[in-house]
Order: sequence, then C-alpha cells, then structure tokens
Amino acid sequence: MLELFDEWKFLAGLGIFLFGMFMLEESIKLLAGRSFKTLIRRFTDTRLKGLTTGMVTTAILQSSSAVSLMVLAFVGAGLMSLVNAISVIMGAMVGTTCTAWIVAIFGFKLKIDTFALPLVGLGGLGLIVFSSSARYVNISKLLAAFGFLFHGLDFMKTSVEAFAASAGDLSLLPDLGLWVYILAGIVLTALMQSSSATIAIILTTLFSGIIDFTQGVGMVIGANIGTTVTILLGAIGGTPVKKQAAASSLVFNAGTALIILPILPLLFWAINDVFALADNPVLGIALFHTLFNVIGVLFFSPWIPAFARLLQRLFSEKRTVLSRYIHNTAPQVPEAAVAALRHEIRHQLLLSIRYIGVHYGLRPEQVRAAANSTRPTYEDLERFHAEIFTFYAQIQSHAIDQREAVQLEPLIRSSRSIMNATRNFFQLFPEVEDIGREDKPFLITAYRDFHDRLELVWIIVEGVAEQSDPARQHDELNRFFKAIEETDKHFIRSCSASVAQGVIHDYEVTKLLMINRLFTQSCRMLVLSMQALIENHNRESSPAPTMNADAQVG
Repeated sequence: MLELFDEWKFLAGLGIFLFGMFMLEESIKLLAGRSFKTLIRRFTDTRLKGLTTGMVTTAILQSSSAVSLMVLAFVGAGLMSLVNAISVIMGAMVGTTCTAWIVAIFGFKLKIDTFALPLVGLGGLGLIVFSSSARYVNISKLLAAFGFLFHGLDFMKTSVEAFAASAGDLSLLPDLGLWVYILAGIVLTALMQSSSATIAIILTTLFSGIIDFTQGVGMVIGANIGTTVTILLGAIGGTPVKKQAAASSLVFNAGTALIILPILPLLFWAINDVFALADNPVLGIALFHTLFNVIGVLFFSPWIPAFARLLQRLFSEKRTVLSRYIHNTAPQVPEAAVAALRHEIRHQLLLSIRYIGVHYGLRPEQVRAAANSTRPTYEDLERFHAEIFTFYAQIQSHAIDQREAVQLEPLIRSSRSIMNATRNFFQLFPEVEDIGREDKPFLITAYRDFHDRLELVWIIVEGVAEQSDPARQHDELNRFFKAIEETDKHFIRSCSASVAQGVIHDYEVTKLLMINRLFTQSCRMLVLSMQALIENHNRESSPAPTMNADAQVG
C-alpha cells in the first residue's frame, strides 16, 4: 500500500534546517565582529576584488542574501560604487554554491545522526556552561547550528524516502516540463527567503527519487532567480542606487538562466560524461549549481560598467530641488551672492525644523499649513546643505572685500549648525520612541516632554521668521534661549530625584541624560543659528546670550 507523504515531518525538517541556517549566519557574523563589513568595504575597489570578496564572504557566511543586503547598505550610504556592488553580488552567487556541496558531500554519504545530534548536544551545553563568555557562546551556537542544519536535512530525507519507496516507478508520471520546475524553484525560494533551503529540498527529493536530475536542474535555475526576491524587498523604498544594485541581481540571475537553457545538453554531457557523475545525481546538481553561476559571472563581468550605466539610466535619481535663491544667483557678484546665501540658509532652517517636526509626528496647529507645504527627506536636506556649502566656496573663490568676508563666516556656521541639529534629531528619533514605549510614568512623561520641547522650537522658529521687527525677534529668541536652559536644568533635577527615589534605574537615567544633552544642544543650535541670520541681515551687533561649550554654533 502506498504510504502517505509525511508532510509534518518534512515541514519540521525544513524548519529545523532554516533555523540552523539562521543560527549559522548569526553566530559567524558575531564571531567575526566588524571584520566582514570591513572586508567588503575595503576590498572591493576593483571588479576582480569585488567578485573575490563576494565569493569568500558568502562561502563563510553561507548566505548570499546577507552579503547582498550588506552591499545594499554600503552602496546606499555611498561607501561603495554601483560597479563594485554588482561585482560583489555576482561573486556572492558563486559563493552560495558552497552550501550545495556541503549538503551533497556530507548530507547523504554519512549517517547524519552520528554527528548531527552530538553537535546539537555540545552546542546546547556550551550555551549554558559558557554563558558568561560571548565568544564561547557564539562558538556553541555555531556547533548547534551545524547540528540543526543536518538534523533538519535528515528529517526531510526520511520523510520522503518511504513515499518514494512505495510510489513505484516515478518515471511513469507525466512530464510536466522544465518550466514548471523552474517556477517551483522560484516560488519555494521566494517563500522561504533562502536558496540554500531550496537546494536542500532539491537534493533531498533527488536523492529519494522523487524527481530526476533534469527536474532538479530546473528547480536549481528557479532557486537562483528566486533568491533575488530578498534583495528586491531590501531595496523597496530605498534610494535609486539601492534599486539599481538590487535590479542587477535580478538581471544577472535571470540573464544567466537565459544563457544556460540553450546549452543544457552540453552541460549535461559535461556533468555525466566528463565529470562521470551520471551515477551520482546529487553531486551532479551541486556541480551544475556552481557551473550555472560561474558561467553567469564569466559572461557578465566584462560588461559590468556598461551594465551599471544602463541601470543608472533606468533607475535615475530624481532629486528634490530645495534651493530657492542660490541657483539663480551668480557667485561672482558678492553683494547679491551674500544676500542669496543668507535667504537660502533661512530657508534651510525652516525646511529642517518642519522636517524634524513631521518626522516626530508633530502637528502644531500654529504651523499646520507650513508642515504640509514641503516634505523633504533627510537625504534631501543633506544634499541641500552640500549645495549651500558649494555656493559659499564659489563666493570665496572670487575677490570679496573684508566686509563681505566677515558676513560669510557666521552664515556658513549657521548652516552647519542647522544640519548638525537636524542630524542629531534624526538619529535620536529611535531612542526617543523607545522611551515612549516604556510603561514607567516618569519615562512616559520624559517622552512627552521631548515632544513638547521640540514642538515649541518649531512654533518659535516659524513665529520669529514671520516677524519683521528686529527688536521683537531678538527679544523672542533671547527669552526662548533662556527657556531652553531652564528646561534643561529642570530635566536634570527631575532625573536626579527619580534615581534617588528608585523610580528609574541607573542605565535608564544615563540614556535619558544623553538624549537630553543632544536634544538641548540641538535646540540651542537652531535658535542661535536664527539669531545669527537676523544679526547678519540687520548688520547689528546685538549681544548674543552667554553660551557654554555645548551651545557654540557650528
């Protein structure tokens, strides 16, 4: 009687295998620290180095997706060119074939229980015994990960062996066609987010006779295409250069498939006759997986620069133009250029405070219309600051008199301070939100206090910008600066009292004080920047408030 396929045992095996892969990747990354990121960032200045780095890091990490996502992060941060990113991604596709070789060589030739269970046992005990040592904990995780990897493989293998043995001659089943198996490989890999898991399933079903070598080849082709789904998901909502790098992975794998399909008979002949693997289809699939990616690299690598240019045209970067004054002003005319620079930096201040307010979810009624008028991103503001600094440098490259030179310096310091404050608020956002998710009343109050202070800065900056009387502008900013100082002192006193009363822990107060310091410093910088702009505009010498080292602009 035909035994039913043990689907639960198969799913359990797949889950254990995926868990092992996850543990393996995490433990190796933690053991290596920053070395893998440093390796990728430093050793990718040529296409050959990029290919090699991609192969080596993926062979060690056992995850092309992890390396490719790391590459997306680097290319998005501007630390890696698109050409080098494509090289690393292509190399990663070759490196990921190591998983197939490990499973093919060790997963079916040895009795898995003889080493899988001891690895799990030693790793589990090590997690308890060496819990005080981070290094030995990660080594223990590594051992357990390998054990889970092969134990999951054994579950999958045994779950289909009985079905295969009782199914009779599977060759009598209808031939569904290669494209069906390619699609199956794509779907499996897209769902599991792991080509390694798909390869393990392919090897298991091939070893048990559920599928034949040709069908396995189709699924391998699909798995290579499906692995790009993870990278494409990582690029959603990202910068154009991240989308370009992600698209390169899809084009590489899909393009390689189109190259391979017409020469499949030649590859079958090489694997079965030249390498004599006709009687060992499991190793044959591992070899095909490697040949697939190596052929793709050999074909595409000479065209990487042209390929990158094509992707840049297809996914061109649409920059938001934020400048209103400097792009219409010639830097060769100092009087006009200085005035345009001053107006542009005032515009930068308003855009920055509106961005910060919207980013923190603030909607004060007094400035609702202003909040809805312009929606720059943080990257837009960074580029805007760079444009302002470039215009400032262009002014300086021309002959300017001493009076104009004196006006320029406080202006560019104000622009730098505005950008520094914006960056501080941008980076503080996750920490402030973490405080808001706590259940302690003091922390919830601190969270609301930060939002109230930021909302007040927004209202004051917008209000002063609308004022036309310089004296009233100065009075308003001076009063607000004093309020910032008083709020800072009050917050520190309340933290001190809460710690003394045991309301909050030491580590919590340290976090609060660090956030408050940057928060207060950033508020000072915004107010003082506006004051500098007003003084520059009116060419007055009104005394600024007394500032400590934290309050210095720029």
